[in-house]
Amino acid sequence: MSLEIGSKAPDFTAKVNSRDNFNLHDNLGKWLVLYFYPQDDTETCTKQACDFRDNMERITSAGANVVGVSPDGVSSHEKFKSKYNLNFQLIADESKEICNLYCVVGEKSMFGKKYIGIIRTTYIIDPNGVIKKVYDNVRLKGHIDKVIADLKSLQS
Repeated sequence: MSLEIGSKAPDFTAKVNSRDNFNLHDNLGKWLVLYFYPQDDTETCTKQACDFRDNMERITSAGANVVGVSPDGVSSHEKFKSKYNLNFQLIADESKEICNLYCVVGEKSMFGKKYIGIIRTTYIIDPNGVIKKVYDNVRLKGHIDKVIADLKSLQS
């Protein structure tokens, strides 16, 4: 169960690389697409990251930044970004503190086996830090187009 539209996005600070942190509060003033994914360099997560990369000009033209979050560490993120030439920040949430704040940890199933993992979720956060759109259990086909259309619609 994700956070509700209209609620304040929980603030957090986390590592994006070996030198720098990302702080939600410091990144307000512009629209933000904050997406949560299970794991670096897996088939679906790579496709999703590359979809964001390939559509970055359309997203920034719609007035937004993109930031990804997964439980992988900084070194994994750095390799993933380098391997696929990703043009946005990835937040290392090894403790899953941010994932829990954003209610994206839950029961999943693979090959009939149930486990607790990260549920692929995207939030659109407005310049004031308010959640304006939530996409639960994201399916990749058409997701980026929907995000961009919603960004434009929310700003009109």
